[in-house]
Amino acid sequence: MTRFRGEYVPDRKSLHNAVRAQAGNRCIRCGHPEGDKLGSPRMVDGVYPRYPDIQLMPCDARCTHPRDGKLRILTVHHLTGQKDDNRWWNLLALCQSCHLTIQGKVIPEQAYLHPHTPWFVPYVCGFYAATIGGMEITREEADADPDRYLAMGQPWLYPVSPA
Repeated sequence: MTRFRGEYVPDRKSLHNAVRAQAGNRCIRCGHPEGDKLGSPRMVDGVYPRYPDIQLMPCDARCTHPRDGKLRILTVHHLTGQKDDNRWWNLLALCQSCHLTIQGKVIPEQAYLHPHTPWFVPYVCGFYAATIGGMEITREEADADPDRYLAMGQPWLYPVSPA
């Protein structure tokens, strides 16, 4: 059985465009701007044949990924795999390379024993708050008090102090 289920909402394109725009049209994990590195060996005369309408973007100082020449089109990943769950924390603007990595390795329902990476913290805070705490929080709430929400899903790392 697949983890990925449900149907996308009819206005998925506008929703995903908004998610990408909110992320500054960059991958939230590696920082690559939407597009591809110019001069990729898979390009023909400056055009990637399968995606002729994509504006190609070179790497810049904010990119943290290896300069590997991979196509980096900005996508939106549903963290839980539920395609019709469009809560802010379930929608991650990721380049295709990061999307495939996260989709293959991150199972939010499975306990993660180590501290989460900073880019992922707000999203997992929203996930823990919703699934464990039974509350919907905003991105601002997740950013303001991440330890509170991380403690819900990782009490061994973020012990709750007695009141």
